[in-house]
Amino acid sequence: MIKRERSLDRLAYALATGAGAGFAPVAPGTFGALEGVALFLAISALATRPLALGTGARILLLTAINVAIFALGVWASNRACEITGLKDPSQVVFDEVSGQLIALTAVIAAPTILGVVAAFILFRLFDIFKPYPIRKLEHLPSGLGVMADDALAGVYAAALVWAMQIAIRN
Repeated sequence: MIKRERSLDRLAYALATGAGAGFAPVAPGTFGALEGVALFLAISALATRPLALGTGARILLLTAINVAIFALGVWASNRACEITGLKDPSQVVFDEVSGQLIALTAVIAAPTILGVVAAFILFRLFDIFKPYPIRKLEHLPSGLGVMADDALAGVYAAALVWAMQIAIRN
Protein backbone atom coordinates (compact mmCIF):
# COMPACT_ATOMS: atom_id res chain seq x y z
CA MET A 1 0.00 0.00 0.00
CA ILE A 2 2.78 2.47 0.90
CA LYS A 3 4.66 1.65 -2.32
CA ARG A 4 1.49 2.28 -4.36
CA GLU A 5 0.96 5.64 -2.63
CA ARG A 6 4.54 6.66 -3.43
CA SER A 7 4.02 5.71 -7.06
CA LEU A 8 0.81 7.75 -7.18
CA ASP A 9 2.62 10.68 -5.53
CA ARG A 10 5.37 10.50 -8.18
CA LEU A 11 2.78 10.38 -10.97
CA ALA A 12 0.82 13.28 -9.46
CA TYR A 13 3.96 15.37 -8.99
CA ALA A 14 5.14 14.66 -12.54
CA LEU A 15 1.75 15.72 -13.91
CA ALA A 16 1.49 18.77 -11.66
CA THR A 17 4.91 20.01 -12.74
CA GLY A 18 4.10 19.55 -16.42
CA ALA A 19 6.62 16.71 -16.73
CA GLY A 20 9.35 19.08 -15.58
CA ALA A 21 8.30 22.34 -17.26
CA GLY A 22 7.61 23.74 -13.80
CA PHE A 23 11.32 23.58 -13.03
CA ALA A 24 12.26 26.03 -15.81
CA PRO A 25 14.55 28.66 -14.26
CA VAL A 26 12.58 31.52 -15.86
CA ALA A 27 8.81 31.82 -16.47
CA PRO A 28 7.75 28.25 -15.65
CA GLY A 29 4.09 29.24 -16.12
CA THR A 30 4.83 30.27 -19.69
CA PHE A 31 6.41 26.88 -20.35
CA GLY A 32 3.32 25.21 -18.89
CA ALA A 33 1.11 27.32 -21.16
CA LEU A 34 3.27 26.33 -24.14
CA GLU A 35 2.62 22.69 -23.22
CA GLY A 36 -1.08 23.56 -23.41
CA VAL A 37 -0.56 24.99 -26.90
CA ALA A 38 1.31 21.85 -27.99
CA LEU A 39 -1.48 19.66 -26.61
CA PHE A 40 -4.07 21.79 -28.44
CA LEU A 41 -2.18 21.50 -31.72
CA ALA A 42 -1.99 17.71 -31.35
CA ILE A 43 -5.72 17.45 -30.53
CA SER A 44 -6.62 19.78 -33.38
CA ALA A 45 -4.52 17.84 -35.89
CA LEU A 46 -5.97 14.52 -34.73
CA ALA A 47 -9.56 15.79 -34.76
CA THR A 48 -9.20 17.44 -38.17
CA ARG A 49 -7.25 14.91 -40.22
CA PRO A 50 -7.50 11.24 -39.23
CA LEU A 51 -10.77 11.56 -37.32
CA ALA A 52 -12.26 14.17 -39.70
CA LEU A 53 -14.57 15.47 -36.96
CA GLY A 54 -17.02 18.25 -37.74
CA THR A 55 -16.98 21.56 -35.89
CA GLY A 56 -19.49 20.52 -33.23
CA ALA A 57 -17.69 17.25 -32.56
CA ARG A 58 -14.33 19.04 -32.26
CA ILE A 59 -15.80 21.49 -29.73
CA LEU A 60 -17.35 18.62 -27.77
CA LEU A 61 -14.09 16.64 -27.83
CA LEU A 62 -12.02 19.57 -26.60
CA THR A 63 -14.61 20.40 -23.93
CA ALA A 64 -14.50 16.80 -22.65
CA ILE A 65 -10.70 16.87 -22.65
CA ASN A 66 -10.75 20.21 -20.78
CA VAL A 67 -13.02 18.78 -18.08
CA ALA A 68 -10.85 15.66 -17.72
CA ILE A 69 -7.62 17.66 -17.57
CA PHE A 70 -9.09 20.06 -15.00
CA ALA A 71 -10.20 17.14 -12.79
CA LEU A 72 -6.84 15.41 -13.18
CA GLY A 73 -5.13 18.71 -12.41
CA VAL A 74 -7.09 19.19 -9.18
CA TRP A 75 -6.00 15.72 -8.05
CA ALA A 76 -2.36 16.16 -9.10
CA SER A 77 -2.10 19.70 -7.69
CA ASN A 78 -3.67 18.58 -4.44
CA ARG A 79 -1.06 15.83 -4.10
CA ALA A 80 1.74 18.27 -5.03
CA CYS A 81 0.53 20.70 -2.34
CA GLU A 82 0.60 17.87 0.21
CA ILE A 83 4.06 16.68 -0.90
CA THR A 84 5.63 20.16 -0.77
CA GLY A 85 3.64 21.51 2.15
CA LEU A 86 2.92 24.66 0.10
CA LYS A 87 -0.49 26.13 -0.77
CA ASP A 88 0.44 26.79 -4.43
CA PRO A 89 3.93 25.50 -5.28
CA SER A 90 5.59 27.56 -8.03
CA GLN A 91 6.73 24.41 -9.84
CA VAL A 92 3.11 23.32 -10.37
CA VAL A 93 2.23 24.37 -13.94
CA PHE A 94 -0.47 21.88 -14.87
CA ASP A 95 -2.92 24.67 -14.09
CA GLU A 96 -1.37 26.68 -16.93
CA VAL A 97 -1.65 23.69 -19.27
CA SER A 98 -5.34 23.43 -18.41
CA GLY A 99 -6.07 27.16 -18.56
CA GLN A 100 -4.30 27.54 -21.89
CA LEU A 101 -6.23 24.63 -23.35
CA ILE A 102 -9.48 26.26 -22.16
CA ALA A 103 -8.44 29.54 -23.81
CA LEU A 104 -7.80 27.72 -27.08
CA THR A 105 -11.28 26.21 -27.14
CA ALA A 106 -12.41 29.40 -28.91
CA VAL A 107 -10.30 28.53 -31.98
CA ILE A 108 -10.90 24.76 -32.29
CA ALA A 109 -13.59 25.28 -34.97
CA ALA A 110 -11.13 27.02 -37.31
CA PRO A 111 -7.60 27.15 -35.84
CA THR A 112 -5.35 29.91 -37.17
CA ILE A 113 -1.92 31.06 -36.12
CA LEU A 114 -3.38 34.44 -35.17
CA GLY A 115 -6.07 32.78 -33.04
CA VAL A 116 -3.58 30.54 -31.24
CA VAL A 117 -1.19 33.43 -30.58
CA ALA A 118 -4.01 35.69 -29.36
CA ALA A 119 -5.31 32.95 -27.02
CA PHE A 120 -1.79 32.39 -25.68
CA ILE A 121 -1.09 36.07 -25.02
CA LEU A 122 -4.51 36.80 -23.52
CA PHE A 123 -4.37 33.75 -21.27
CA ARG A 124 -0.92 34.67 -19.97
CA LEU A 125 -2.06 38.27 -19.31
CA PHE A 126 -5.16 37.14 -17.39
CA ASP A 127 -3.08 34.53 -15.53
CA ILE A 128 -0.46 37.07 -14.50
CA PHE A 129 -2.66 40.08 -13.66
CA LYS A 130 -5.67 38.10 -12.33
CA PRO A 131 -8.53 40.58 -12.76
CA TYR A 132 -11.62 40.16 -10.60
CA PRO A 133 -12.67 37.52 -9.57
CA ILE A 134 -9.74 35.38 -10.77
CA ARG A 135 -7.55 36.21 -7.76
CA LYS A 136 -10.35 35.25 -5.35
CA LEU A 137 -10.36 31.70 -6.73
CA GLU A 138 -6.81 31.17 -5.46
CA HIS A 139 -8.33 31.06 -1.96
CA LEU A 140 -10.22 27.86 -2.70
CA PRO A 141 -8.75 24.83 -0.92
CA SER A 142 -5.62 23.08 -2.17
CA GLY A 143 -5.66 21.67 -5.72
CA LEU A 144 -8.98 23.31 -6.54
CA GLY A 145 -7.53 26.73 -5.69
CA VAL A 146 -4.43 26.02 -7.78
CA MET A 147 -6.51 25.06 -10.83
CA ALA A 148 -9.61 27.30 -10.63
CA ASP A 149 -7.95 30.69 -11.13
CA ASP A 150 -6.22 29.51 -14.31
CA ALA A 151 -9.43 27.93 -15.57
CA LEU A 152 -11.23 31.27 -15.25
CA ALA A 153 -8.30 33.08 -16.88
CA GLY A 154 -8.72 30.60 -19.75
CA VAL A 155 -12.46 31.33 -19.95
CA TYR A 156 -11.78 35.10 -20.05
CA ALA A 157 -9.19 34.64 -22.82
CA ALA A 158 -11.49 32.31 -24.79
CA ALA A 159 -14.34 34.83 -24.59
CA LEU A 160 -12.14 37.63 -25.93
CA VAL A 161 -10.68 35.48 -28.71
CA TRP A 162 -14.18 34.35 -29.70
CA ALA A 163 -15.36 37.98 -29.77
CA MET A 164 -12.32 39.00 -31.83
CA GLN A 165 -13.05 36.23 -34.34
CA ILE A 166 -16.64 37.45 -34.72
CA ALA A 167 -15.46 41.06 -35.16
CA ILE A 168 -12.95 40.00 -37.83
CA ARG A 169 -15.60 38.02 -39.75
CA ASN A 170 -18.05 40.97 -39.77
